[in-house]
Amino acid sequence: MPTDPQPIPPHWFQILLALADHDLHGLAITKEVFDRTEGQLQLWPGMLYGTLKKMADAGMVSETDAPDGFASGGGRPRHYRLTAHGRRVCAAEAGRLARIVDAARAKRLIKPLSGGASSRKPRTT
Repeated sequence: MPTDPQPIPPHWFQILLALADHDLHGLAITKEVFDRTEGQLQLWPGMLYGTLKKMADAGMVSETDAPDGFASGGGRPRHYRLTAHGRRVCAAEAGRLARIVDAARAKRLIKPLSGGASSRKPRTT
């Protein structure tokens, strides 16, 4: 029986999630995470680039070329792309978090979704 993947740190999940639908440079990753978390998670440069290095070493992200037409305000921003392995890790963590939210819904700690996947009754066989 396979074991469930281990949870990843919240800032790792947020970085992977930022890269899930498009390549981004470091500052854009920081801004997307800050905006999505409503300022709850600030990725300072040392944390961001240290984490991106660890993620690259683990095969979750890779550095990529800037998109055509990208104009930098100075310096050479590094752009990152989610790898297939990184997408699987992000999806596994999203599923783990969804199960936690489903449990909170079942205990009526948060309102049920109207018509969403979580509001469907489980199938019986």
